[in-house]
Amino acid sequence: MLSSLRYLLLQVRNPDDVMRQQEIECFSRALECKPDQIRVFDLLSGVPTVAQLDAVDVVLLGGSGDYSVAEGGQWLPAALAAMRELYELSKPTFASCWGFQAMAKALGGDVITDKSRAELGTVEVRLTEAGHKDPLFAPLGDRFLAPMGHQDCVVRLPPGAVLLASSEKVENQAFSFADKPIYCTQFHPELNRDALLQRVRAYPQYVKTITGEPIEKFARGCQETPATDVLLRRFVQQLRTIAS
Repeated sequence: MLSSLRYLLLQVRNPDDVMRQQEIECFSRALECKPDQIRVFDLLSGVPTVAQLDAVDVVLLGGSGDYSVAEGGQWLPAALAAMRELYELSKPTFASCWGFQAMAKALGGDVITDKSRAELGTVEVRLTEAGHKDPLFAPLGDRFLAPMGHQDCVVRLPPGAVLLASSEKVENQAFSFADKPIYCTQFHPELNRDALLQRVRAYPQYVKTITGEPIEKFARGCQETPATDVLLRRFVQQLRTIAS
């Protein structure tokens, strides 16, 4: 049963970040699991051991309110080493936003801060040729709306990565590895419209910086994202199919 899976969420959030718990709840909703099935490890304090990784079925990485892969920090090299360990262990992993950038950087890609390519809100994303052939991404359709919020972007994918999706501003929106159960998206499949707006209201400075709009006008432009809303559930279903 999908409901019995054990998850480990690797967070990069300050103790007073009001979105720490919200992120857990968002993944719980998107995966249709109970919040207590999701263990949390704070990458700002260190990295999980192999035993801790072995104790779960799936690793999740999400966003980060105050931290940047491009800007770095003393804690980042160890966190990137943990990303490489997930890859070497072939640990089932889904990484979104900050996690997408971290995984790309850890495995040899390049990440920069580029406000001209920042995206916030619901953004149209299109599949690549490889995306159309991918069992997880193909059902999304040729073009779909995705919840987005970033100023950093991956400008070069790591060696061996398969580009699955692009947007008008950002070429590298999603990638996987042909021989690993690892998927990474710049967008947030764990967020629906309500959760996206909760997240944005927690960091209102990004609305003004990226869109230049008042928060209420920005909110009116945000749409539901039904295609990406089922992506995480389909990911774990695919893992179960492979395992059986």
